[in-house]
Amino acid sequence: MTPSPSEIIELAAGLRGRGGAGFPTATKLASVRRAAAPRTVVANGEEGEPGSLKDRWLLRERPELVLEGLRLAAVAIEADRSVVYFSDQAAEQSVIRLAPPTVEIIRVAPRYVAGEETSIVRVLDGGPALPLAKPPRPYEQGVLVLNVESLARLARRAAGESDPPLLATLTGGGRPATLHEVHPGTTLRALTEAHTPDPVRGVLAGGLFGGFLTTLDVEVSHDGLAAAGSALGCGAFRVLGPDDCPVAVAAAALDYLAGQSAQQCGACIRGTDALSATVAALRAGTATAADLDLLATRASRLPGRGACGLPDAAARLATSLLTVFPAVVRRHLIPGCEACRLPVDLHATSTSAPPQPARRLDQHTTSTSAPPQPARHLDQHTTPTSPPPRPARDLDQHAIEGVRA
Repeated sequence: MTPSPSEIIELAAGLRGRGGAGFPTATKLASVRRAAAPRTVVANGEEGEPGSLKDRWLLRERPELVLEGLRLAAVAIEADRSVVYFSDQAAEQSVIRLAPPTVEIIRVAPRYVAGEETSIVRVLDGGPALPLAKPPRPYEQGVLVLNVESLARLARRAAGESDPPLLATLTGGGRPATLHEVHPGTTLRALTEAHTPDPVRGVLAGGLFGGFLTTLDVEVSHDGLAAAGSALGCGAFRVLGPDDCPVAVAAAALDYLAGQSAQQCGACIRGTDALSATVAALRAGTATAADLDLLATRASRLPGRGACGLPDAAARLATSLLTVFPAVVRRHLIPGCEACRLPVDLHATSTSAPPQPARRLDQHTTSTSAPPQPARHLDQHTTPTSPPPRPARDLDQHAIEGVRA
């Protein structure tokens, strides 16, 4: 029997959003329920973080969990409209196969800012997938946007799991991307050791939002990483192995963010570009001590000055580079870092190894990846000739197959 709206909101107590911000799920549900009709609920699977795999995996391999969570959220807020929103072409048929006719399916072109909740509202209103200034926030206007993992965890709660594990993606360290179930109490050290046996000098945490972190004996949770001065974000961690240079990783990340800017906010356009240019010069060995001082000043002034979190991510990344790796940064004032000459791939990299079954953290999984095909809007899609997805199984029995960047 379907729980009542109040029972579903109570069921969501303690769950936090898995799209990046970590907002309490029950609070969002209750806020939208109080908003005037019509109300809309959106399953947000637009995975803008380049190093994350979890949302694509859920939509491809466990869409029934996402759709059940969407159904429950729709009941909780008495929604007039339900939407699944994503950019991953490979997930399209999996979602179409299981989604009821009442659920709209929208696929957009992939972009870092496309999954921001106000970008989604613009798309729902017929506009581009670009963010809007806040307030008001969508949930204050009757639009509930929940990450697909948030909805999957709500469905697992409804099925009797009191504390469903989080999903985390690890990249870097000279290893293919790995996707993990993270149970309560798991430390970042245990997670990185599951990804690679090699020494780890730190991580870029929370996708590109959490900045650098070298303290690994912290719990992989919102509170644990916040206490360490970082953020869980979407649960993506870029491992810094012994051959990785944090300056090179920061330069690549800032270059990516600058290129993904919506080009709507002057502070973001100028500020993010300036941070990227300075760290690129540092990587090339052409920056000066004065440049580092200016980098710190610019990074301190940038947060909160854009319509979305992109400039905040850039500022946190630059600041953490200066504070977490000060000696490394100073050494780059003189040219000669060999690691900086190597290319840096921020995305979940491809592997020729066969996929492994999804298992507990101490039996970590390996995923396969390949470049995405060009995105098309759903109403332009063609029917693929590949076989239909196989029947879903329990998560701990399910092979992470076909997870591609």
